[in-house]
Amino acid sequence: MKMAFLALGAIVVLGAAAGGAYFYFGQKAEASVGETGDHTQAKEAKDSHKKDKGAHAAYVEMAPLILPIVDAEGVSQIVSLVVVLQVHDEAGKAEVAAQMPRIKDAYIQDMYGVLNKHAAVKGGVVQVGIIKEKLNAANTRILGEDVVQDVLLQVVQQRPI
Repeated sequence: MKMAFLALGAIVVLGAAAGGAYFYFGQKAEASVGETGDHTQAKEAKDSHKKDKGAHAAYVEMAPLILPIVDAEGVSQIVSLVVVLQVHDEAGKAEVAAQMPRIKDAYIQDMYGVLNKHAAVKGGVVQVGIIKEKLNAANTRILGEDVVQDVLLQVVQQRPI
């Protein structure tokens, strides 16, 4: 009886593998030659986006920020952030570099209170959108409205304690 069940199980597994192979390898490959209408539209949108955003944007990479997540029981996690600031040009890059100690201080002050289970951490995962909003607000407060175009989060790493 055991042998019959084993044989039946083997047949089912082999049949499933054969069916999967048939559907996976049985499809004909379709290659597009040249640019289709979708490719042309995407390329035009990309080119216009470059012109709008400014092809001469500069980037200022900050040293990693290491922040605790504090809850009722104390520190539960450590979050490491690598932040890059996108500015319009080299003059903006120089201005950001000159104000870097104030920017880091503002980031730490703003993030220290925000990173907890009720605000920026939902289900144990840091909500990147909330962090970017807070960092952009700190940039506007320190540097003014039009110096930093965007905050780019290169690394967001969480480590439980």
